[in-house]
Amino acid sequence: MAPNDITTVEGAHVVVITAGAKQHSGQTRLDLAATNVRLLERLMPDLVQHAPDAFYVLVTNPCDVLTVAAQRMSGLPPHRVFSSGTVLDTSRLRRLLADRAGISTASVHAYIAGEHGDTGFPVWSNARIGSVPIFDWRSPEGAPPFTAEELDRIAIDVRDAAYTVIRGKGATNYAIGLAGARIVEALLRDEHAILPVSTVLRGLYGVDGVALSVPSIVSAAGAIPVTETPFATNEYALLHRSADTLAASLRTLGL
Repeated sequence: MAPNDITTVEGAHVVVITAGAKQHSGQTRLDLAATNVRLLERLMPDLVQHAPDAFYVLVTNPCDVLTVAAQRMSGLPPHRVFSSGTVLDTSRLRRLLADRAGISTASVHAYIAGEHGDTGFPVWSNARIGSVPIFDWRSPEGAPPFTAEELDRIAIDVRDAAYTVIRGKGATNYAIGLAGARIVEALLRDEHAILPVSTVLRGLYGVDGVALSVPSIVSAAGAIPVTETPFATNEYALLHRSADTLAASLRTLGL
């Protein structure tokens, strides 16, 4: 988009929103909420006016909070206004598991659910390497099996990755750019790809009016959560912890 010329989105099929305040070292994503919601208030009416039929993909943080704000401001249905959610977190998780197991990332089936932030969590109950549950995996090279403690450390590394990058070079940009491009590809190519994007949930998993990442089908129809995704009892509680954290942030913003 040309600077200050929002009309360049005229008739767009997909609009990716990246505008937002920079996250500084020591800040959480939720610390950016008020500033970026105010920015979104200025953007969304004009964007929808010029691209009323577009899908809107937010990559600005806190992306879950902004997804709720953008969906309400636009009046569009949740499947047309969603965020990158935990697509990047999931990619990082799969990379670490693949390196440890000595196999291709394409053969790792695991994801991060909930908030794109400090309360996000890996769904270990569904994690697989190939067809093998994560705790049952035995490397042909003789490496020891995964332990709960090791997987906890991997989950922490994934959670804190953005903070590490920000301390090192001041911003995260390349990896989230790739994640955003992957989502747009799935939309434009009608891939029906299952990606953990963040949509406003309406009663799914007992969550209503909050945007969280759960496996969703991303296609030319937008992003539709997979309703059959099972969670273990403790994971269900973690999902609701994420929902409660985000709901509290939304209340402070009057949303």
